[in-house]
Amino acid sequence: MAREFQRGHKAKISDLTPGTDLYVGVQIAAPGLTFDISCFGLDAHEQLSDDRYFIFFNQPKSPEESIQLLGAQSGDTESFRVTLDRIPAAIQKLSFTATLDGSGQMSQIGPGYIRIVAGGEEVVRYAFTGSEFTTERAVMLGDFYLKDVWRFAAVGQGFDGGLDALLKNFGGEVAEEEAPPAAAPAAAPGFAPPAQAAAPPAFGAPPAVQAPQPAPSFGAPPAPTPPPAPQQPMHAAPTIAAPLAPQTPQAPQAPSPYGQPHQPQFGQVPGQGAPPAPPFGQQAPAPYGQPAPAPYGQQPPVGMPPGVPQGMPQGVPQGAPATGAGLQAALQPYKEAATGQRWTPQNQQLMRVDLTMGGSGVLARQGSMVMYQGKVDFGYKSAGFVGRAVGNATGQEMQLMRCTGRGQVFLAEEGSHLHPIELQGDAICVSAESVLAFDESLQYEVRRVEGHGIPGGALFTMQFQGTGTVIVKTHGTPVVLPVTPTTFADCNAVVAWSAASQVIVSSQVRLRRNAYPGHSGETVNLQFRGAPGNFIVVQPYEV
Repeated sequence: MAREFQRGHKAKISDLTPGTDLYVGVQIAAPGLTFDISCFGLDAHEQLSDDRYFIFFNQPKSPEESIQLLGAQSGDTESFRVTLDRIPAAIQKLSFTATLDGSGQMSQIGPGYIRIVAGGEEVVRYAFTGSEFTTERAVMLGDFYLKDVWRFAAVGQGFDGGLDALLKNFGGEVAEEEAPPAAAPAAAPGFAPPAQAAAPPAFGAPPAVQAPQPAPSFGAPPAPTPPPAPQQPMHAAPTIAAPLAPQTPQAPQAPSPYGQPHQPQFGQVPGQGAPPAPPFGQQAPAPYGQPAPAPYGQQPPVGMPPGVPQGMPQGVPQGAPATGAGLQAALQPYKEAATGQRWTPQNQQLMRVDLTMGGSGVLARQGSMVMYQGKVDFGYKSAGFVGRAVGNATGQEMQLMRCTGRGQVFLAEEGSHLHPIELQGDAICVSAESVLAFDESLQYEVRRVEGHGIPGGALFTMQFQGTGTVIVKTHGTPVVLPVTPTTFADCNAVVAWSAASQVIVSSQVRLRRNAYPGHSGETVNLQFRGAPGNFIVVQPYEV
């Protein structure tokens, strides 16, 4: 029986089906509208670094045919064949998208879905309607992504700009329209539905669909190669006895890497070539961003400091570019990272949560919001009388706020390093002091760690369980260690551990601490025991 996913739901492919040869079907339609359904093969940075893995109507398969566009069949507007064990290691994510070809909005669509079929049986379906969107012209429907194993996520995130916005989001380039060549290009073949249209195919061998060769790049067809210029006879060219100003040939610059702008040489304005040599007797223009020197024998105007060019108002920093090209280039590395996931790290100290995905709210530490976009409501999350009493008694009290609505919230606290931990029905123990935020769908409670050698008789921690994400903060980069019978850690440095681990107090430290006044300075150590697969997280800092 197929599992019904909601926006933001995720699951391992191995939990859905043991197979790796999958059929992906997309159904989307609206009266009078036409849709282009594509698949983007992205690298570890979620960028389209190889445009051969942009699978669309003009490039229906990847080089090794691990991703194939099959066409409309079995009630699906478009369908794909994905063979996960043949996808190269450089491709870490497959994003299935739908964009409008022409005018219209995604709010006009009727009920649609994206589904996965394995061996002729539907295993998962994410359904959506136009009421979930407004003015968007493109939408990311679902993702296959590699996170130790292949997983599937129902996304449902829209873009106002259509296909161009998607390409730019994934780091691709949109080619400008060019005039078609004189010869009429061959018409793109139409994909006919397979013979077994009554049910989705069970993949045994690749279908015998004759697909056109991939286009060299997305956009207009390449311009025709101009015919070579006719050579002049040897004696027809004029003879120059002695050139007045011999020109030194310059070596052509190497092309920039894919998706990166050309870097100008020092002293050049971006987008322009090298400045021409000045005429004889005139000064060369100043390098870009530096003031032009005054003509020989002249002084700067009265009231202006030396070196400030005429026409520049006082108070403007010297060397500031007149346009924003330099500013945009300087800020490019710090752009917002929008990956289509509910939780997205912007850097080591800043976390972004998209409340439009997942359907549930987010509980975050009070005062941790640094910015938000969209319509977001912030409310006080009361722990109740019993919760406050337990929190005060155990030291595990959390002052929380509830974030709901449709928008994105950015969270941080005192520059701490932030780490999203995704739970798939399992549990983890984290100190309340180390929790920044978590999905409201998670269950949490105070757990007690027994020990007679601990001041107060016991230690306490928070246990989170269910399906969702908890954001853990650390001082510096933590280390994750497997639990063995000889694993010990300072209780003030431990951040989290797997809930199945057994935690006891180390008797060595108790004896050392109480035996004589000049002890080592360590207070309480914890010993961890458990089956293989259990772990602890330790930060390079003692609270």
